[in-house]
Amino acid sequence: MAKNATNTACISADPYQDVSHQVISSYFIGPQAENLSYFEDNVHIILEELGKARQNYFPEDGKFISEEVQKTPAFVDSMNKLKRAVRKASHIMGKNSIPFWSPRYEAHMYMASLLGYFMTMLYNPNNVAIEASPLSTMAEIEVGEQLCELFGYNIDPDNTDAPTGWGHVTCDGTVANLESIWVARNLKFYPLSLRLAFDEGEALDFLSDIFCVENCQGVRKLFSKLTTWELLNLRPSIILDLPDRLYQEHGISNDFLSTVMNKFTIQSTGKDVLERKFDIKPCQYMLATTRHYSWPKGAAIAGLGSDNVIGIPVDMGARVDLKELEKMLRQSLNDEQPVLAVVGIIGSTEEGAVDPLCRILALRKKFQVEGLSFIVHADAAWGGYFCSMLPRDYHPGAVLNLPTDMGEADGFVPDASLRVQTQEDLYALRYADSITIDPHKAGYIPYPAGGLCYRDGRMRFLVTWTSPYLSRGSVTSIGIYGVEGSKPGASAVSTWLSNKTIGLTQEGYGSLLGEVTWTCTRLSAEWAALTDTKSSFICVPFNMLPSELKQDATDETIEAEKNRIREEIVCKTNAQIIEEDINRPEDAKAMKLMRELGSDLNINAFSLNFRYENGQPNDDIEEANYLMQRVVEKLSVDSPMDNPTKIPLYLTSTEFSDELYGECKKNFVGRLKLEQSTQDLMVLRNVVMSPFPTDGQFTNKLAKILYDTVEKETEIVRKRNTLAPDFHNFLIQGTESIYLIHFPMFHVANHRQQLIVSADFDQTSKENYAAMKSSYPSEPMILVTQNKTMLKDVVESNGTFKGQIMTKESGIILRDIDVTIQQTVVSRPLNSKYRLDSYPSDFVPFYVYGNEEEVNIDHVITRAPNSQLSAEKCKLEFYDAIGPDIWNKPLVLLIEDVREAPMQPMPPNAEIGNKNGAIIAHVSNSSPYSTQKLPVGGSDAVEVLPHPNQDGRHDSYHNSETGDFVNSYLGAHKEDKSAKPHKAARVVNSGTLSGAVEGSNFFFRPGVSFQVGVWEDGNRSGESSKYASSELGPLIGRGTLTLGDNVYVDTEAINFDPFKKVEKVSEWRHEFDQIGKELE
Repeated sequence: MAKNATNTACISADPYQDVSHQVISSYFIGPQAENLSYFEDNVHIILEELGKARQNYFPEDGKFISEEVQKTPAFVDSMNKLKRAVRKASHIMGKNSIPFWSPRYEAHMYMASLLGYFMTMLYNPNNVAIEASPLSTMAEIEVGEQLCELFGYNIDPDNTDAPTGWGHVTCDGTVANLESIWVARNLKFYPLSLRLAFDEGEALDFLSDIFCVENCQGVRKLFSKLTTWELLNLRPSIILDLPDRLYQEHGISNDFLSTVMNKFTIQSTGKDVLERKFDIKPCQYMLATTRHYSWPKGAAIAGLGSDNVIGIPVDMGARVDLKELEKMLRQSLNDEQPVLAVVGIIGSTEEGAVDPLCRILALRKKFQVEGLSFIVHADAAWGGYFCSMLPRDYHPGAVLNLPTDMGEADGFVPDASLRVQTQEDLYALRYADSITIDPHKAGYIPYPAGGLCYRDGRMRFLVTWTSPYLSRGSVTSIGIYGVEGSKPGASAVSTWLSNKTIGLTQEGYGSLLGEVTWTCTRLSAEWAALTDTKSSFICVPFNMLPSELKQDATDETIEAEKNRIREEIVCKTNAQIIEEDINRPEDAKAMKLMRELGSDLNINAFSLNFRYENGQPNDDIEEANYLMQRVVEKLSVDSPMDNPTKIPLYLTSTEFSDELYGECKKNFVGRLKLEQSTQDLMVLRNVVMSPFPTDGQFTNKLAKILYDTVEKETEIVRKRNTLAPDFHNFLIQGTESIYLIHFPMFHVANHRQQLIVSADFDQTSKENYAAMKSSYPSEPMILVTQNKTMLKDVVESNGTFKGQIMTKESGIILRDIDVTIQQTVVSRPLNSKYRLDSYPSDFVPFYVYGNEEEVNIDHVITRAPNSQLSAEKCKLEFYDAIGPDIWNKPLVLLIEDVREAPMQPMPPNAEIGNKNGAIIAHVSNSSPYSTQKLPVGGSDAVEVLPHPNQDGRHDSYHNSETGDFVNSYLGAHKEDKSAKPHKAARVVNSGTLSGAVEGSNFFFRPGVSFQVGVWEDGNRSGESSKYASSELGPLIGRGTLTLGDNVYVDTEAINFDPFKKVEKVSEWRHEFDQIGKELE
């Protein structure tokens, strides 16, 4: 598009009748800087007033910087340097910053918020104290009132029918959530602290037989006679009334009570003192497993411990499962374990899901009757501003349809309303005890701007060192409350100015967010209908379509609904959708269907999968994740080499794990036609904040960008997953009996196999190979197929192929070898569904094969990433006599004195001391670690520490003499007849050294000896590696294994991804260096 050209694709004919959209268009600088001149005018006004402010402050002082100074070469040179640096920095920022202002990114910032921040920043007020910030402190006080009123809290101190709300600005939602935890903790413990002041001999003991309160169940009792459980479960309002009642009924002044309580409050004593004093179990926080990371983080800081943040499973829409919440609360009640708070998430940051807050509040009422009380906090960091979409007179049950304001024009952006349940839960915020909100999210305010509001403003005094105030008077300094000390007044003024100019009403922010909700809905329709049965990939929105929610849903009915979405929504302008709905029955209206699409609050989450060329969908979750990872790399900035201005559409991503999403993830995986897996599922997201993309169907353009990007990446992922002839490499073991160990690769379909076969060479080649092997016993020899080969076909038919032998040091040394496959020893796929959830924690498993004279081993690959560990001509000595017939069985060997899990992922080859795959033992046996050396028959030894045996006993492992220790350890292993892996010793450190050091101290090296056990494979024909690790067959016996001279280790090739883009070595720091050069 030519410079200054009009984007006619986005502006339909005569858009000027949509008054609401006209006003909203004035809020922003604009995607193409359309309103920049207006912004410049306001900046100029700010700078004019800045000049006046400075010039009018004691003008008689005169000028301190004269015109003569300004004309000096040094001054001019300094200013020119600054100008160049500013221009360079501005250019670099424009070139490298994320274009959040564009509909291609879907975010924005309000012009007034930028101007408010800029003008206040110039005066640098610190809202820690009113002395340093008289105006911005007042702005923060008013912001608190604005937000409280938005939520439905009472802000009139003369209205005694409801507590007076209070709020303040924080740097972000994380700090707001932390403060709410701090308050909930202190509120829960306040009655316990006050109870100590009633003990005999303490300051309030004279009230012990007359001061009464109502317990959680409404029974009036002497405060001094309440049980610990009753004290822990007083209702919040009862607790906050305690100081006031002591004053009103008994004349206890605030100053006196504060002095008394300094001795007992949790702020002074700490939590542990009170928990021990009253024998209290750890207090719990309960919220959905999809909670923001700030919750466990805050619990850790507050001393509660992240383990006491109890995750409640979510339903299929990622909202907290109320049945599971009730079950957990019931358990806490039965166990008398205190619950500090239940958190309702009002707009999860990953899915835009709104928890059923009104039902959570009802659940609290139910449990209070039974004696369990807790705070209800709403984490509305994302969703708080959406309350502006509710009319002031809204009440649950009201049908809310926002006006479209179309006029007679064809071009307009309708306001979309929220789901009925979402509206009711936003309304219920007025009953939550505290609410987190982030103006820098849906408030369109620059960072940092969070906020916290209390239904009862007295709660804020719980995080100072005073008792709750007795009066409801105004407070003109707010820096003493909350977590932060110094904080920028610019955030408060920025938020205040935006709230004031737009308005926290249905006509202000409500109208803006209504248009944005329409945008989100149209994008939801795009993603839902993006693919059909003929597409090369599948796009599945996280939020199920209405047809999917029906019990009789089929693939055909779902596809039919997707086709309806294409015809009635995707292919229509905004005006056409409204116009065509006029003659439709209520149940058939496109607008009704649109309201049911997407998330609760303007976040579209979806996932992708691909189809093979035959139309069959991929069923491997790892490969679906791989596709999505490639798409995100194309549509986001993840490298210094990425140019943000060249990315045509921005997406972000998250992951659904079994732990956090449970049945919700399982359902989503099934909808993607994937097999169930314990692996995390990648999920793509676009957060919608722009009101501009829908007029003129710009959303169609965005959808096409996504479609084309995914289609292109699908071709690559198909190639990676398509079985095709290829060159294959094998490590050669043995001379009399030859074994070929295939080099697997996780990222290439035709190499995604752990394969060991016995083979034979033509006679001449075999003799030449044996001679080479004799001359270079420690140099790994690799067989390479001479032509591209379908590995599966050759193996399954015991076929033949032409090969050549090479070494990494010398290249090809033998050519034209006739290779004949004789027998398959191991053939197991390495697709994600066959891999294990975790690495072996108590041993390192190996396949063992060969015969008594030539024992060969190869590491069992259980999961990714992993390493190739192979050794030949090892010495295996059983403690008890074992017949030679075992070598006819499928065997697995476990190194029982080494743990694999702590070493994974293993270090790079250079760190290990790998020389072209070969491991050369270090010349010295000395170790920097103060551990025992266990000489068990080889030229080296494994480091071990004393450890309990099978029964958990240490026996004589703590003998002071090394000889006694070694004998005790050897005896324990030798005497262990259990079929379970032995657990008496562990490698303390793998001994990895820099590649610069001669040789290697890696645990797997020539001459090292291990304590081992040998089992039969649990099911050699089974495809999972669990049969060679966790589900073994019968035990054969135990003994020692000493590695031979030829040891092969490669920790990189198996994990190499040939399809991954190679990043050039560059850093963003280079850009900053360019700015610095302007100052030189």
